[in-house]
Amino acid sequence: MGTYEEPTACRTTASWTVRVGGLAGACHPGPVVAVTALMAALALTTGQGAARCALTTAAVVTGQLSVGWCNDAFDARRDIATGRRGKPVVDGTVGVTQVWVAAYAALALCVPLSFGCGLRAGVAHLAGVAAAWAYDLRLKSTVWSWAPYAVGFAALPAFVTLGLPGQPWPAWWLVTAGALLGVGAHLGDVLPDIRGDLATGVRGWPQRLGPDGARLLLPVPLVTASAVLALGPAGPPGRWGVAALAVAGLVAVAGTALGRRRARAAFAAAVAVAVVDVALLLLRGTGIT
Repeated sequence: MGTYEEPTACRTTASWTVRVGGLAGACHPGPVVAVTALMAALALTTGQGAARCALTTAAVVTGQLSVGWCNDAFDARRDIATGRRGKPVVDGTVGVTQVWVAAYAALALCVPLSFGCGLRAGVAHLAGVAAAWAYDLRLKSTVWSWAPYAVGFAALPAFVTLGLPGQPWPAWWLVTAGALLGVGAHLGDVLPDIRGDLATGVRGWPQRLGPDGARLLLPVPLVTASAVLALGPAGPPGRWGVAALAVAGLVAVAGTALGRRRARAAFAAAVAVAVVDVALLLLRGTGIT
């Protein structure tokens, strides 16, 4: 009796399914979804119409996808050499060339979508995307690794406000808080992997600080961002602003203390403070220009 052989069509379908799943995993789906959802919510609360909000969201998601794929494609050689788990390229579910093609395709779509929101809005958004690509390709291993995060996070809310009727510039406190959140996101994102990064020759700003230095510094930009969001706009902060600032401070301090034994605790605290900051930002709504 002969053995059963899977039909070619079934193998092809399975292969494409695996590759699509690999591409989805290689784009860093968590940050892509989080940033896109935040920008969509911000566009809605600031008064962008349905069509413009959809265009803004499409531009943001393609930009984030291009950055995530660029990151995994560029790091593929080092990830494979170190056998880093959880990476689709390392697992063989998708090829490096395919990830590069996806990155450039997403970037090509991002450009017209960004300029579709207006010239100044497009320039602001693409400046942030370019900063993120610069991080992936070069700045990740330098003392300037924090700068692309600061530029990229500051550019996102500017992209939203410049896409509004009249193309208003964002308020100073909005850009400042975005940049601070970016620096905090960089510290929190890198913190759990610092020792592994140092072993593979990645010496960005957090790696140079070391695990303890990065952990102790992590609350500073995040809580400062909370303070800027609560106190920066004209008028009193209100009870919600004061409460959010207090919660952010307590969570950040607790995360720093617990992170001495578990780096993931500090990272979780950073995410919690970022959520508080996002809530503050969305509460401001139309007052961000």
